[in-house]
Amino acid sequence: MDSKFGLPNIDTAAADFLQRLDGRKVVAFHGDMGAGKTTFINALCRQLHVTDAVSSPTFSIINQYKTETDATVYHLDLYRIKSEEEAVMAGVEDCYFSGDICFVEWPQKAASLLPENTLHCYLSLASDNERKLQIKL
Repeated sequence: MDSKFGLPNIDTAAADFLQRLDGRKVVAFHGDMGAGKTTFINALCRQLHVTDAVSSPTFSIINQYKTETDATVYHLDLYRIKSEEEAVMAGVEDCYFSGDICFVEWPQKAASLLPENTLHCYLSLASDNERKLQIKL
């Protein structure tokens, strides 16, 4: 699936995206710095009715959010991870295999730890106000 979205319709794009998860729980977001990964994950969390403040876990590596129904959503940012061993020590695998939704930024930093059925999404700039989203199963 390829689509484009801008800030005015990001929530619609997020709702459509969640309909396409098809039971997958781990979603890997690829893209350059500034491509919109965190912004799109924020929109996804709004659609999932996350009640906690959503922010980039660049320094904490893992943020855990609760939804209105007390479900858990994990948001991981592996940008600062230097090795897969460090990712394991941080608890990344616990999140992946928790059965809860996990949104992962910079997944290439610990690629071999991703579950086999991970949904890979590629975000890129289409214009100043628009992003391109490609989904690969």
